[in-house]
Amino acid sequence: MVEAGSLLRDGTAVSFRLTDGESSMPVVYGGLLPDLFAEGEGAIATGRLVNGQFQASEILAKHDEDYMPRELAANVAN
Repeated sequence: MVEAGSLLRDGTAVSFRLTDGESSMPVVYGGLLPDLFAEGEGAIATGRLVNGQFQASEILAKHDEDYMPRELAANVAN
């Protein structure tokens, strides 16, 4: 989960903390975040650990089985 209050944006760079509820890990990322990425929501980060900080190369946002991309939802509604 993305820890509440941890998300910071600086231009294209973002930093936040991922937590499992017991411990947390600082993450830095320099790309575009998925639409569903938010504090308090599930996320998956891939990358590498450098000096105690996770440098993400990809961020995925978790969603439930009812999720539908905006583009598809707009077509279904019409």
